[in-house]
Amino acid sequence: MYIKNIKLQHYRNYHELALTFDDRINVIIGENAQGKTNLMEAIYVLGFSKSYRTSKDKELIQWEQSYAKIEGTVLKKHYQVPLEMQFSAKGKKAKLNHLEQRRLSDYIGALNLVMFAPEDLNLVKGSPQMRRRFIDMEIGQIKPVYIYHLGQYQKILKQRNHLLKELQRKKQHDLTLLSVLTEQLIEHASIIIEKRFSFLELLRQWAAPIHQGISQHKESLTINYDTTIDVLESYNKEKIKHIYETTFSQNQRKEIERGTTLFGPHRDDLLFYVNNRNVQTFGSQGQQRTTALSLKLAEIELIKAEVGEYPVLLLDDVLSELDQHRQSHLLNTIQGKVQTFISTTSVSDIKHETIEQAELFYVENGTITQQRRG
Repeated sequence: MYIKNIKLQHYRNYHELALTFDDRINVIIGENAQGKTNLMEAIYVLGFSKSYRTSKDKELIQWEQSYAKIEGTVLKKHYQVPLEMQFSAKGKKAKLNHLEQRRLSDYIGALNLVMFAPEDLNLVKGSPQMRRRFIDMEIGQIKPVYIYHLGQYQKILKQRNHLLKELQRKKQHDLTLLSVLTEQLIEHASIIIEKRFSFLELLRQWAAPIHQGISQHKESLTINYDTTIDVLESYNKEKIKHIYETTFSQNQRKEIERGTTLFGPHRDDLLFYVNNRNVQTFGSQGQQRTTALSLKLAEIELIKAEVGEYPVLLLDDVLSELDQHRQSHLLNTIQGKVQTFISTTSVSDIKHETIEQAELFYVENGTITQQRRG
């Protein structure tokens, strides 16, 4: 699949913008704070319905404007799909084939994306929240119903934590409501865990050989799922559910004393091992970066295997952060098969033949000029 075109209205520093893209390599060039990352973000928002830079949708709307709109056309193997996202004070609307979607889980997955930004190089040594977000975004693309269960889980978790805080402060004494919320939480938590286990099994199959290739067969990568309950990846949803029920029952007093939910997918993590050593704790910066790159390249192949088409790749100011070997490996892998958007301050930073036939977009103060190389 690839993005044929995009139109922006009142988005960040773009008042009106219409662009047509190359189906292979598009390089967005500009100094910082001119709008190149805003364009990358707009493409991301078109796919995921939300930004990777802010949780406040109102920040996407141009100053002194009442709304922001992103429109794009995605070409797939046998058909094309018009997509539209609109943001205003009333909230956001997502349209697929010109029809407004009641649930975002019905919209997400129409445009598959893999984003690789400098902060993703910290995926391995960064916070568990980063790794949970990584796995949630990728599962949501290939199994959109996962987004629904995750949203329900987060809503119930917020209610349950509020109740536990009230019980802790003795402002509330009704344990019946706690039991109801716990039962609802477990239902969604067990589905989330089961889906994460299935996804990780696929991710390992792609990431391990990719990591070996980048490290020239000197390193082997393994990925483990670190959960707050005692479960095995072979367990089905019902068995996971039963273990959650037992765990919450045994720890009810402890959770009330702490005033928070101590178990569940919101506290789980991914652990990475290179040559059987925890790379988060003992790995060099090079090993951590190779692991992060392996995960991103594995995402691309995994999505292709699951949905039948390659996703669109966004490389936001990340190539200058990679050494020549890792940069070449990344560009060699995607060459000729993945539509790629690269943002950079200078095209001279990228030394690879894929750039020679790229479409170039020069960004200056919210204005873009287009030029084809070669």
